[in-house]
Amino acid sequence: MSTNTEIAAVTETRLIHAFHRRATTLLSEAALKPSVPLGALAELREFLVKNLRHHHETEDHQLWPMIAAVAPEAAERFAVLSEEHDDLDIALDALGAVPIREDGDRPGLRRAAEAVRDLVHRHLEHEEPLLFRALREHISPDEWAAFSRATVASSPAEAAHLIVGFLDEVGTPEEVALVLSGLPEPAQQFVPAMREQARAALAVLSGATEG
Repeated sequence: MSTNTEIAAVTETRLIHAFHRRATTLLSEAALKPSVPLGALAELREFLVKNLRHHHETEDHQLWPMIAAVAPEAAERFAVLSEEHDDLDIALDALGAVPIREDGDRPGLRRAAEAVRDLVHRHLEHEEPLLFRALREHISPDEWAAFSRATVASSPAEAAHLIVGFLDEVGTPEEVALVLSGLPEPAQQFVPAMREQARAALAVLSGATEG
């Protein structure tokens, strides 16, 4: 495959995975910080639950079949990864069920967030060697572009600014620009405002400022 495929498919996937690692870690760390307001925790929790589900569902139902169609020998290994997605769904259900309110269970939120964090980190360690190779060898630039556009178009809209903020934390400006180039043209004008909104939100979640 060409260098362009490496840039588009592998770089975009690596950055999305890196922000999932960062976001799940942040929620587990922020859950017990008194300086982090409940509203900020609730926003990050909802963002994570919806975006992690969306991400693995696009893999299970779109990306894995696309790869298996040209590399049938990979299907069994991707099926194992989908089973790990099922485990993640159970953990996401538990995370989503923890009450976030003044009399809520912050230690319970942290435990549920840690469970999701650990599953995500372990799953990505299993997935990336297989997936990155498959993206290089079996997915054309046009196929990736179509998949990426469809994924962006169907992404959850809630707290979308956090995607920009997390990408900024884990990628270079050039890499982030590559990922965000998949946004529809009308949305591109909102990226600077989303970036500023995300910086403020992530500062609160890190405990650097109070909400």
